[in-house]
Amino acid sequence: MSSSISSSLTSDESHQLPCAARVPPSSQGALIDRFAAVRKQSLALCESLEIEDYGVQPMADASPPKWHLAHTTWFFETFLLKALLPDYQPIHPTFEYLFNSYYNGVGRAFARTQRGNLSRPLVAEVLDYRLQVEAAVHKLAEAEQTPQLQHIVELGIHHEQQHQELMITDIKYNFGNNPLAPAFISPKQFPSTQVSALTFSKHTAGIVTVGVAEGFAFDNERPRHQVLLQPFAMADRLITNAEYLEFIQDGGYRRSDLWLSEGWAWVQANQAQYPLYWRLSTGSTEQSTTLQDWQEYRLDGLAPLQPMLPVVHVNAYEASAFAAWKGLRLPTEFEWEFVASQQPHLSGSFLESGRFHPRQDLTQKQFFGEVWQWTSSAYGPYPGFQPLPGTLGEYNGKFMSSQLVLRGGSCATPRSHIRPSYRNFFYPGDQWQFSGIRLAKDERSPDMSDTSAQ
Repeated sequence: MSSSISSSLTSDESHQLPCAARVPPSSQGALIDRFAAVRKQSLALCESLEIEDYGVQPMADASPPKWHLAHTTWFFETFLLKALLPDYQPIHPTFEYLFNSYYNGVGRAFARTQRGNLSRPLVAEVLDYRLQVEAAVHKLAEAEQTPQLQHIVELGIHHEQQHQELMITDIKYNFGNNPLAPAFISPKQFPSTQVSALTFSKHTAGIVTVGVAEGFAFDNERPRHQVLLQPFAMADRLITNAEYLEFIQDGGYRRSDLWLSEGWAWVQANQAQYPLYWRLSTGSTEQSTTLQDWQEYRLDGLAPLQPMLPVVHVNAYEASAFAAWKGLRLPTEFEWEFVASQQPHLSGSFLESGRFHPRQDLTQKQFFGEVWQWTSSAYGPYPGFQPLPGTLGEYNGKFMSSQLVLRGGSCATPRSHIRPSYRNFFYPGDQWQFSGIRLAKDERSPDMSDTSAQ
């Protein structure tokens, strides 16, 4: 029987945000409507879960759905209600410890690796916690109409959207590693669109502006600044399953010369032979297979591997090795942002489609949605970077070490959450995110179409 779901800044830190002016009620109302819609969306994503699914933690880097639902609620309680209501009393004091993720300034956090051991609080208690915090936020919004409240609610909305995506990726890791290969959603159709040979658009050298100057963005997208791009060429589409299978069949996972040193160590340690959710027929070997020997686990269950769909769930080591096999490279994050910013629309498969798997749509060159695209750029601060004041400064800046930037969003990313300047970041060995491959190269060929960076 399926379970049915219906329906911190400290007081000192809160003074570091602008709060003198009042916000027009219409603007405030639209923001709270978005808050309510995003909160509802998180519950809708869980509607097909059984009660047993809510507490499973399939690996250390993934979290149970129950934890995601509680943590996003803790965020609003800690950074909004406690900050703006001097007499606010937490709904459950121990939740401050259980559902803190990594905010050391807030206090001690329950070990990430142990989240799946929490049989209590019950799912019903977490859902009640959500309702109580939501009611308090609505009540506060009726009384408070300040930029400070808007800032925190806006950040909390985007924080919850990040966790909606993480919840989908974590559920997939749970279901995809279950021997039963259960389906999370109803079967989906992915037409086998023909894909033309890989082509590249040429871009001349020039100084370009990247980052965000106005509007909502995370602190790691600021400040807006200029960078110099050398002549380069960018692929006009993503790499497909068929192209990646050629790499496998040519011994890509057995050739140390294609891999970064850490990547080759990852291959050896994990005996890696193909992407995370690919499945090989019993008795077959990856080099001697045909397409018919392969299946892929998707959130609608096991399905025959479709050659023309974008390859997904490859890590940066795999993406880099594939690029080396092709005699090409991964783009830098600034090359990617410059080209993506020229696209007329943010078109692609996003979380709202309910497909939770990349499709083949070349109308906008696949820059947005479908899969996160690895870049070769290390995740670090922009020149003049300033983290948010107070404890919220731990949101992004503290992770600027040993990770690579991904761009573009995926089929599990909420559409309103993405923009050309958005910087996602993961460790190069991470596969469970919806990540794929776009290639680039240093410009050498005179016969490519010309798009100037100047």
